[in-house]
Amino acid sequence: MTGPDGRVVLSWWFIRWAVRRAGGLPLRMTPNKPRSGKKLDGVIISGGDDIAPDLYGGIRHGTAVSMDSARDAFEMKMLKHALASNLPVLGICRGAQLINVVLGGNLHQDLRQMRHITSNRRSLLPCKTVAIRPQSRLSKIQNLRRNRVNSLHHQSVAKRGQNLKISAIDSDGIVQAIERPADSWLLGVQWHPEYLPYKRTQRALFSALVAACRD
Repeated sequence: MTGPDGRVVLSWWFIRWAVRRAGGLPLRMTPNKPRSGKKLDGVIISGGDDIAPDLYGGIRHGTAVSMDSARDAFEMKMLKHALASNLPVLGICRGAQLINVVLGGNLHQDLRQMRHITSNRRSLLPCKTVAIRPQSRLSKIQNLRRNRVNSLHHQSVAKRGQNLKISAIDSDGIVQAIERPADSWLLGVQWHPEYLPYKRTQRALFSALVAACRD
């Protein structure tokens, strides 16, 4: 699992537990601790700071937003390695957005004005309903057509990256999940499944990733 330098963030402990519960061995990687000597079977790009808009043709606004250029560079390198090596990849929130950027897509930089039915309120608890595309990888993993998820983001996928398909949207039509329907296992979700460990459908995402790593 990739993440920022410095203190261990809360999401790491939740993802670590989810991966272990699914039968995997979690390893934390950061820009200063890339663990380059380790053999990886899969990659999780976790949530966090905004991606620098320069990387996808966005605009740097005057308002202060939290960004981490070292993490951007490190995780883009990790993603490109994973894609070239056909490693399974799960992107969570920022991770889903980064997958899209690396594959040539761009982002909505601020969703607040786009929400008319859904709320801009941030919550770790399931507060938003998403519709899942039938026959998508996500649908097969969760065995659902609709799901309740949490929401901690203010950006999302806009123009899709190369060969990516939208596999879930919310009631405002905002992209909530992307995937690549090819031989490689690549899935990005805009919500945080690690914070919903009591939901079997969210644990299933980590189980599917670990199963893909075994394969």
